[in-house]
Amino acid sequence: MIKDIRTLFVRDLRKLCNEIDAFDAEIDLWRTMGTVSNSAGNLTLHICGNLRHFVGAVLGGSAYIRDREREFGATGIPKSDLLDEVNRTIASVEDALAQLDEQRLLQPYPIRVLPEETTTGYFLLHLYGHLNYHLGQVNYLRRLL
Repeated sequence: MIKDIRTLFVRDLRKLCNEIDAFDAEIDLWRTMGTVSNSAGNLTLHICGNLRHFVGAVLGGSAYIRDREREFGATGIPKSDLLDEVNRTIASVEDALAQLDEQRLLQPYPIRVLPEETTTGYFLLHLYGHLNYHLGQVNYLRRLL
């Protein structure tokens, strides 16, 4: 199951790279439209910060320190830097998941994030859903712009 979870995270983070790359103008990465309140650039930073913290640092023991304020406040970061951040996130997720065994998925996630205590497997599925929710927003915003 861990191999499957890893495959899905990597596949969809690569989809995020494709979405970012598909923006014609870098300035559009930082624009919003209509009722969409977060830019594709900020959503990308948020996805990466979320995964690097909850998977890379909490499960994998990396030294990553999350800056949630930056995730939603930064602007004008070049496309190449955003792509680098996604690639660092892929590496972080892969490294962390490589350390886990199947039994770990059945144990409680090390910190309580949701109102209820969850297993590590459940929380990884939650994070995967979160990734895809925001990936869909990036796709929608790109097509709107």
